[in-house]
Amino acid sequence: MVQIMFMGEYRHTIDSKGRMIIPAKFREELGTTFVVTRGMDGCLFGYPMDEWQVLEAKLKKLPLTKKDARAFVRFFYSAAIECELDKQGRINIPKALREHAQLTKKSVVVGVSDRIEIWSQERWDAFAESAEENFDEIAEKMIDFDL
Repeated sequence: MVQIMFMGEYRHTIDSKGRMIIPAKFREELGTTFVVTRGMDGCLFGYPMDEWQVLEAKLKKLPLTKKDARAFVRFFYSAAIECELDKQGRINIPKALREHAQLTKKSVVVGVSDRIEIWSQERWDAFAESAEENFDEIAEKMIDFDL
């Protein structure tokens, strides 16, 4: 099995109908149908179907008796949708997901290993600026994860 690897940053616009282009470099790995849901930090997560199934298997193992686990699974799944690429390489992002990520006109699609993230340009720029300012400090903490 070939490991999927998404990387890079691409800026796109969202039209008045909520459609946005998925970068050509990501389309082949995502496939014609993939899952988009609420992400963390105010963005959306997009997973190829194979990766979504791996994630689903892990989520099913979370203990139903733990309140935080139930809340996370509910929040994550309740907004999840299967997106299909149209002939122009676009997806239609539902209003609830656009509102969650504060997506209006300008967006940024970022490759993050096994998933893509869809950000509003304003949120991404703020995140990137903060991460750049604190990168050395963040990098030091990664030693705890054997990096």
